[in-house]
Amino acid sequence: MNLHDTEPSQSDDAARAGWLYYVAGMTQDQIARELGVSRQRAQRLVSRAMAEGLIHVRIEHPIAACLELEQALSDRFGLIRARVAPGLGPGADAVRAIAPAAATELERFLAMPEPLVIALGTGRALRGMVDAMTTMDAPQHRLVSMIGNIAPDGSASFFDVIMRIADKVRAPHYPMAMPVISSTVEEFAAFTALAPIARVRELAQRADVIFVGVGQMGDDAPLLADGFITRAELAALQKRGAVGEVAGWVFDAEGNYLEKPETTRHGGVRIVPRLARPAIGVAAGASKVPAIRAALQAGILNGIVTDEASARAILLHR
Repeated sequence: MNLHDTEPSQSDDAARAGWLYYVAGMTQDQIARELGVSRQRAQRLVSRAMAEGLIHVRIEHPIAACLELEQALSDRFGLIRARVAPGLGPGADAVRAIAPAAATELERFLAMPEPLVIALGTGRALRGMVDAMTTMDAPQHRLVSMIGNIAPDGSASFFDVIMRIADKVRAPHYPMAMPVISSTVEEFAAFTALAPIARVRELAQRADVIFVGVGQMGDDAPLLADGFITRAELAALQKRGAVGEVAGWVFDAEGNYLEKPETTRHGGVRIVPRLARPAIGVAAGASKVPAIRAALQAGILNGIVTDEASARAILLHR
C-alpha cells in the first residue's frame, strides 16, 4: 500500500506543501522536488491546504486609513481598544474581513503570562474569530461562556464557541449549560439556582477580558433567525426602541437595556456599562452599525473590532 494514499499522510503532505508555499516562498516546481511528487500533485496539495483551513493569511502592515479610523473611534467613544480591518468590498461577508483582526486581538491576551479569565459570547463573528486563530498553548488562562448554550429545541447552540476555542488553546473552559433564553422567569430562576451554573455565571461576571458579538434587532435579528424569540416578541421589542443586543441583552439607541436583571429570562451575563476592564465587541456590517454605535456610546463596550465601512458609518452619526 502506498503510504501517501492514507488520509493522515495526505493531510500532512498538504500542510507541508502549504508551509513551503506560503512561508518558505517556494514555487510549485520547487515544492514538487522537495516532496518528491509531480507538479500537478504539488498544486493540488497547496490548494487542499487552503481549502481545509490549514493556512491563515494575515496582513501585518498597518494601513494608514484603518489607523486613522481606530484613533477616531477611540477618541469619540473613549475606547480602551479599537481595531479596524480593511474592507473586502461591496457585497462581501464582513465577518471574513474582521475575523483575522479579532483573532490577533484575542491572541494578544492569550499570550500574556499572567492568568486571565476570558469571557466569550457567541455568534458568527466570534466563530469566525476562533476559526482564524492559530493553535497555541495557554493553560494559564480560563475561558468562560457569557451566555447559555442550549437552543429552544434542546440542541447545542450552533454558534457557541467555548469548546471550539478551548480545543485550540488547551485552556480550562467553562460552558454555561442553560438555555440562551428560558421559557419562563421561573425556569430561568431554577437554572441559575443550580450550583455549577451559578459558579460559571459568577466567573463570567468577574472576567478580566470580554469578547462578544453584537446583534442587530431589525427584521433579520439573530435572536429571531436562531429561534430564540418569536416574530411577535421581536415586534414588541422594536416598538420599545430595540436596536441591538449583546450576550442576549437587548438595548435601545441610547444603549439603555430594555430588561431588568430581576425580570429577565435571558441566560447571558449582563455587561455592566463603563467597565474598567476590556469589553470588546467583534462586529461589522451596515445592519449592525446602529447597534454597535449604541453599545459604544453607552459604554456597554469599551473596545471594538470592525471593518472600514462600518467604522466610517459609526463615526458619521453624532
